[in-house]
Amino acid sequence: MGTMKFEVPHSLPKDEARKRVEQLLKYWTEKYGVKANWAGDGAKVIGKVMGINLDANFTITDGAIQGEGTDPGMLLRGQAKSYLQKKFSAALDPSKSGIDDDKGLA
Repeated sequence: MGTMKFEVPHSLPKDEARKRVEQLLKYWTEKYGVKANWAGDGAKVIGKVMGINLDANFTITDGAIQGEGTDPGMLLRGQAKSYLQKKFSAALDPSKSGIDDDKGLA
């Protein structure tokens, strides 16, 4: 399988972006059993979310989250990319205080 790249822009300070991404990964760990290993401003994430295998690396920068992961194939590529974009965008939305509950996360 190939590699799928993704990028989600944000306008938060990097520390706040990381805190919110950590909350999202904690949610995925609790709900789906996803494993996340942090190294500096990035993490490797392995598991299965919404039935899609997730094996990805990403880095938090001052203006975006950039990453790449295993491409799930033509049939699931759009769904996987859309899901990642949606979840990271919601977690990094400056009009929200962060992830406080399960609403809109699944």
